[in-house]
Amino acid sequence: MNTDANLKSKLGLNVFKYDKTPHIVIKEGCAKDERLKKALLVCPAGLYSENSDGEVELTIDGCLECGTCLIACGPEVLEWNYPSGGAGVQYRFG
Repeated sequence: MNTDANLKSKLGLNVFKYDKTPHIVIKEGCAKDERLKKALLVCPAGLYSENSDGEVELTIDGCLECGTCLIACGPEVLEWNYPSGGAGVQYRFG
């Protein structure tokens, strides 16, 4: 059984409603901070990536709002808030 494909199919059932502003922001000057690079490893949705300049970039689309990145990296490098009411992830169980 391919658990990776099974996980992706289940995550594909979720609905994401976009907010006016992103609920997670990399703080200014922190894109190359070593603490932020932990998000590359721990984000279950794979939203963090490293560009050719060694800076961590965030694509907010598909965020599961679990807070793992905040716990791993700390509030010194990330500004993390829940989306406003009615926005964000809506879980669909299947």
